Amino acid sequence: MITEFSAKQLLTLKWWNMRGYGDRDAIICDGAVRSGKTLAMSLGFIFWASRCFSGGAFAMCGKTITSLRRNLITPLLPMLREYGYTISERISQNYFDMTFLGSTNRVYLFGGRDESSAALIQGMTLSGVFFDEVALMPRSFVEQALARCSVSGSKMWFNCNPDNPSHWFYNEWIKKLREKNALYLHFDMDDNPSLSERVKERYKRMYSGTFYERFVLGKWTASQGAVYPMFSREKHVFSGDVDCERFVISCDYGTVNPSSFGLWGLRDGIWYRLREYYYDSRREGISRTDEEHYEALEELAGGRPIEKVIVDPSAASFIECIRRHGRFPVVKADNDVISGIRKVSTALKQGKLRFHESCTDILREFALYCWNEKTGTDAPVKENDHAMDDMRYFVADMAGSEEEGLIALSVSR
Repeated sequence: MITEFSAKQLLTLKWWNMRGYGDRDAIICDGAVRSGKTLAMSLGFIFWASRCFSGGAFAMCGKTITSLRRNLITPLLPMLREYGYTISERISQNYFDMTFLGSTNRVYLFGGRDESSAALIQGMTLSGVFFDEVALMPRSFVEQALARCSVSGSKMWFNCNPDNPSHWFYNEWIKKLREKNALYLHFDMDDNPSLSERVKERYKRMYSGTFYERFVLGKWTASQGAVYPMFSREKHVFSGDVDCERFVISCDYGTVNPSSFGLWGLRDGIWYRLREYYYDSRREGISRTDEEHYEALEELAGGRPIEKVIVDPSAASFIECIRRHGRFPVVKADNDVISGIRKVSTALKQGKLRFHESCTDILREFALYCWNEKTGTDAPVKENDHAMDDMRYFVADMAGSEEEGLIALSVSR
């Protein structure tokens, strides 16, 4: 059981029952990663629901149900039992019942991954809703969930890390607090008493540029300039041979646009881009077929034992070509651009990626890959991004296991 809370965490736990705050319809907590806002909010939400309702239905929402369970529900339920709650969980049906001091309420779990998610919650009647990482959810899902809160006394709980200042949630909720009758609390790492100074420094070392301002300083900051300002030829480029223990190839496939393949090898916790294949049909004046690209893939691999080939998920014909030949295991890449860029940024900052001096196209793209400042959203300019994409596919797939030499990167919380 947690016994020490900061002043801001205590306010998050008790605001609904405090003079001057209890009449608010909503609470918004944003700020730095690891600042303690999620723990305090989730406990506060449950305490409020149990105190104010009996027989009520509530919703707790994450980007996906899997991430919601991993990041919030799994650590939350044992703590509730320590506080005296009786919990009856129905994992297959995505809800749990909680009983405290004779009152029983039901909490449903929802994933707000995309626009279609709004249909999942439509038609329900809720006494309250909790959004974990609301800035990652589509507006249609959030607004559909809010429309379900029609029970008298219902309240809305929002938790997030900052995003772009053009984000709909920042403009519709944080900038309109009085209109929404919402309490707003901004957290930094010092608001989490369980976080040591050493751990705080580690998180500060993990980020730079836009992601540093958002996840460490907790600011709603626009992306601008180079996507990877932490990249340095002195730090990240090497020459000579490296004796590696594992090998992976990543592919960004193009017909009109360039195709970029990277051969990666692991040595002592660092992934080295050993060689690359980069073919620009417009520059060369002739397109290549799937079979010709596959021949280049074979040549890039040489006689090495390739663990897998990670391919642009939209390249269906090339994926099938690789499978048909039967030499390499092939997987579809995760194409979440911003999440992938964040993971690459962290790996670069920690020195977990290095690039051979012969990989001239990815080195060229590092200097040209920049944020599109005209869109008002987080998006890189769609030029000079093909080697950048194959690198992003590689890191997104390989991140998450310390034995693979990349830290677990789901730290945007």
